Amino acid sequence: MDGMRKNGATRGGLVATVCGALAVTLSACGGAGSGSGDGAESHAGVRGGGTRTSAAAADPTRIPGVGDRLQRQIPADSRQVLAVYGEGEDSADSTAVLYTKSGTAWKKTRGWDAHNGRKGWTTDHHEDDRRSPVGVFTLSDAGGVLDDPGSRLPYTQSETFQAPHGWPKRYWHDFDYVIAIDYNRIKGNPPNDPARPWGDHRGGGIWLHMDHGSGTSACVSLSRAAMEYLLRTLDPERHPVVVMGDRANLRA
Repeated sequence: MDGMRKNGATRGGLVATVCGALAVTLSACGGAGSGSGDGAESHAGVRGGGTRTSAAAADPTRIPGVGDRLQRQIPADSRQVLAVYGEGEDSADSTAVLYTKSGTAWKKTRGWDAHNGRKGWTTDHHEDDRRSPVGVFTLSDAGGVLDDPGSRLPYTQSETFQAPHGWPKRYWHDFDYVIAIDYNRIKGNPPNDPARPWGDHRGGGIWLHMDHGSGTSACVSLSRAAMEYLLRTLDPERHPVVVMGDRANLRA
């Protein structure tokens, strides 16, 4: 979720921010559906003589379904990429796939159904637009209401991550585990650090967090099992990043 702030103790004495909505609106995430597929581009048929032929095999040195523009933004030293493939520009449904680099080749490690912003995706994210930002972002810090499950990323446990209980009950566990997406935030600080280097109007507090079964305010949500796996697997020494967007923007 994107932007909601509340007081509470955090690492480094920072005022805590709950990812999701502005304090004045306390708007919960909304949407429906779930993603499917493993994120790789399908084999395209070609016309001619009433037959179809398979497209050339995917290049193992590239993340499937990601075009040159975003491919170039993946750091050269990154060896873990979480690709989030949105089903459409205005869809809340997506698929998350973790790729690990071995030598020069990227290999699929695991994939999950996921949700993104309830209004879809944008290349120009702003506060409260209910769309997830398209791009490549580092993954540096984690935290949540629950105790550290064995995270390799720096983990801040605090009750201040708790979703407001004025929200519907199915949202209450959204922030049991979170991983900060480094969009408009200061890396190295807890996920609920309120600082917004680009200004509040650009939004912030965009996380990977636990899924409630529908779209979010701007975050990417996954099952508890997926979050626990990512927390235990994403390794700062492998410089993990997320590449996220709807499939058309990812391919561009």
